[in-house]
Amino acid sequence: MSARRSSTRFSPWLVATLALLCASPTAAAQTGAESGPLRMGDIFDLEIAADPQISPDGRSVVYARQRADIMTDSRFSNLWIVGADGSGHRPLTTGDFSDGSPRWSPDGTRLAFISNRGGDAQIHVRWMDTGETSAITNVTEPPRSFAWSPDGAQIAFGKLVPEPAPTIAGMPAPPEGAEWAEPAQVVERLVYRFDQLGDLPHGFVHVFVVPAEGGSPRQITSGDVHWGGNGIGGAHVSWTPDGMDLVMSRDPRGGDTESVFVADTEVFEVSVADGTATRLTDRRGPDDLPIVSPDGRHIAYFGMDDRFQGYQLTQLYVMNRDGSDPRSISAGLDREVYNATWAPDGSGLYALYDDEGMTKLALFGPEDDGSGHRVLTENVGGVARAYAGADYSVAGDGSFAMNYTTPAIPSEIAAGRPGSDVRVLTGINDDLFAKRDIGEVEEIWYESSHDGRPIQGWIIKPPGFDPSREYPLILEIHGGPFSNYGARFDLEKQLMAAQGYVVLYTNPRGSTSYGEEFGNLIHHAYPGDDFYDLMSGIDAVIDQGYVDEDQLYVVGGSGGGVLTAWLVGRTDRFRAAVSWYPVINWYSFVLTADMSASGVKYWFPGLPWDHVEHYESRSLLSVVENVTTPTRIVTGEEDYRTPMSESEQYFKALKLLGVETSLVRFPGEPHGIRRRPSHHIGKMLSTLEWFRRYAATTS
Repeated sequence: MSARRSSTRFSPWLVATLALLCASPTAAAQTGAESGPLRMGDIFDLEIAADPQISPDGRSVVYARQRADIMTDSRFSNLWIVGADGSGHRPLTTGDFSDGSPRWSPDGTRLAFISNRGGDAQIHVRWMDTGETSAITNVTEPPRSFAWSPDGAQIAFGKLVPEPAPTIAGMPAPPEGAEWAEPAQVVERLVYRFDQLGDLPHGFVHVFVVPAEGGSPRQITSGDVHWGGNGIGGAHVSWTPDGMDLVMSRDPRGGDTESVFVADTEVFEVSVADGTATRLTDRRGPDDLPIVSPDGRHIAYFGMDDRFQGYQLTQLYVMNRDGSDPRSISAGLDREVYNATWAPDGSGLYALYDDEGMTKLALFGPEDDGSGHRVLTENVGGVARAYAGADYSVAGDGSFAMNYTTPAIPSEIAAGRPGSDVRVLTGINDDLFAKRDIGEVEEIWYESSHDGRPIQGWIIKPPGFDPSREYPLILEIHGGPFSNYGARFDLEKQLMAAQGYVVLYTNPRGSTSYGEEFGNLIHHAYPGDDFYDLMSGIDAVIDQGYVDEDQLYVVGGSGGGVLTAWLVGRTDRFRAAVSWYPVINWYSFVLTADMSASGVKYWFPGLPWDHVEHYESRSLLSVVENVTTPTRIVTGEEDYRTPMSESEQYFKALKLLGVETSLVRFPGEPHGIRRRPSHHIGKMLSTLEWFRRYAATTS
């Protein structure tokens, strides 16, 4: 390719000394007082504000403040409170514990939360006037999500009711004093282990109620079925205003974990007195996360008619309390709506949706089709990644609290009310960013060379960016694949920019927040034409004149790891590549991953042995013989979403072909490699070191 223009070329080798310093968290901490670009040790210093809960009177917000500890290499969370005017910011809990899920009592006098500060996770209640706190449960299995009764006298929660695991029959008992090996595990379930959780215990999740002052929990639901969800995550329940019934979802077919990733649940109303269940919905598809209106006359819930497509818009529905007259109030939006809350007066529903990489909080009318929704605010989110990750809550007067992010703000708490601007209440990372320079983020739109479709992306420029120089470029690709990047702070990408790279991240076809048709461009065709969307983005940035065409690099995680391998299998333009926890062989993936059922039913036309050519043509082994780019693979040993065996196949294939490669394995890490902060640092350093190793010699 032709040279753009004569200029001084900038190489990341010029910052190698800084990178070596950052390889040691201790060294990074010792030099943390110095100003300059972000450093790897800052992974220990960045904090996250999560799950903001505004008090019923709208005067205070409690949230979970998440942090990392450099001495134990662990992550902890405590509860903090701040006034809705920004005053009185202070901790409610302290210590190296996991305190989370704060929920105000209906009258605002108490706060319930889940904490492991007594050892095992239990529901605790804090009396806000005295500060006294007590665990109100003492259960052997951790409580799932919970909900206060309308009168504040009870709390409903979900938890696993254990069942005996299958064993090998006829095993003799060991003699007294003998020490035998751990017995064999007998597996009979399709989903027997799950990413982040490991091996799943046997049993079913049921809903209980417990007095809010403590006591013996009483089981409400029964049967060989998970209530309130799929048995993996929380157990969502909603009280009726009279406190007589709970509304929740379950799979009407029963079963254990067979349908974890198959979308088919229905809404039920369950009597608190005797557990009698009445089915309210009936269709092929998910009807889930129901919430009862303040007057008890209606139920809102999320659902869709399942068409077995890779991407299907979940819509917000409202039906009468008896299940009659169900209607979508978001069908006219062509965006996926999630996390709904009734307005206190029942006049509508607050809900979130993502639009062109921006998370918005909106108000939907109960008789509308979504086209007349009212956007209340934007920039909802804050997980220090460019992905969506939004939380909010609503007070009795209609005011709301939310987590807040921009490309320059990682995670803060903000509050507002319909018709007014939001106000940021906290500054939990102000101390860090007072001494750190971050890269400027610029939005970019360009056309795909495949079909001219507009593609949205963002460019992060290195701190101290000089447009007269040429910089190396990293293309960073999101996973999912049905997800979106956006105008949100991203620590990993900013760390790359801090090392002297221009960083490009985009939303190629298949990304969410652009409507169902755009998302389904990769239905049964992933990876595929997204190649052109990504490469066109690189060319668009090169055309701006400050990128060295001979210094292009690519990295991505999960679905982004798939596309990284797809790109280097179809072009040799990259000097080096790093694939984080990829899928390499779709045939083996659907037979080993925790989400096997979803892959077969939604991402492929059927079982692999019935569609061998389809699976093989989309697997990365179909293009591996074309790879010449030095490629490193980075995966966690406990990744059950994209198992280590996928990375091993790619590593061995590249070695057999004589391609320069490396496999980095992080012990104890699930998907994402973020459980231990030091491993997160290692993930980033192993990526940047690989790129520096193959950087072009500067002239």
